[in-house]
Amino acid sequence: MTDYIPAEWQTASESVEQQALFRWAAFAAGKYPELRLLYHIPNEGKRSASQGARMRAEGLRAGVPDICLPVPRGGYSALYIELKAGRNKPTADQLAWLAALDAAGNKTAVCWGWQAASKAVKAYLEKRED
Repeated sequence: MTDYIPAEWQTASESVEQQALFRWAAFAAGKYPELRLLYHIPNEGKRSASQGARMRAEGLRAGVPDICLPVPRGGYSALYIELKAGRNKPTADQLAWLAALDAAGNKTAVCWGWQAASKAVKAYLEKRED
């Protein structure tokens, strides 16, 4: 797992940072067509008790990373990113998921802000196949 932390802490929300990342990905897809496969895993948010129970029954799991790029590179099966903003830190559940995904042959990263995430994605996509 790699941490990408910018020199200055960001002040935008994780939602704003994630929207910026996906705007960047849409623009950069001309150079990296694989970015069309980048997607958000909507696993967070406030819900009623009944909505939460239904979503858990449907497979909702605490700690699943925010973003996935299901493209093999450099011996990895996929890239998973936990995106953070400000001084937020990964939870124990998030760290456990990242470790398990890493052990299963995926590249994982915790990135603070969209710029750090875009750097992680570019570095991943530019790896040669093994």
